Amino acid sequence: MSVTYAAVPSLTPPAWKELTPQQRQILQPLAEDWDGMASFRRKKWMGIAKRYSQLTPEEQQRMQRRMKTWARLPSEERRIAREKFKKLQKVTQEKRESIKLRWEQYMELPDEEKQRLKQQALRRPLGRSLMGHSLSPMFVRPDIPKDAVSSPPPLPLPAPPKARKPKAGAKAPARNDVPLAPPSPTMP
Repeated sequence: MSVTYAAVPSLTPPAWKELTPQQRQILQPLAEDWDGMASFRRKKWMGIAKRYSQLTPEEQQRMQRRMKTWARLPSEERRIAREKFKKLQKVTQEKRESIKLRWEQYMELPDEEKQRLKQQALRRPLGRSLMGHSLSPMFVRPDIPKDAVSSPPPLPLPAPPKARKPKAGAKAPARNDVPLAPPSPTMP
């Protein structure tokens, strides 16, 4: 009796040199970082490469631009971008649409206006976004005075209760005699 074995796919995504020529062409902006990426990130990018041929030429170009931009980001900025993305996923759909609309409006501005807004943002403190990072002037609510946008001062912490010293010769109460919480008003 002969035993046949089914081909079992590898649990780890392939190294860069093991990718198909088509996959390497699609994922070229990530070539330098590929072998150092975590397995789950390589799997994600391989899934994107698999769907790449179904995209329109415009979508393919956009994806290539985004991959190139992503590949140029320092690892710390990538981490921050991932955190922002995770937080944005928790926001309501209406809020996401609002943010998207504002971003589209910003992107339609002439380059000179974008640059002016960036310079203005660097000169003064601004409000905080949902992501906890400073907002550009475009995202500050117009109904709030500009001087009221800074973060409020932290609230003072209450002072710890003072410990009472037992009287000389007094017996210390047993641990189970000490109430855990003050009695409620409904208790007799």
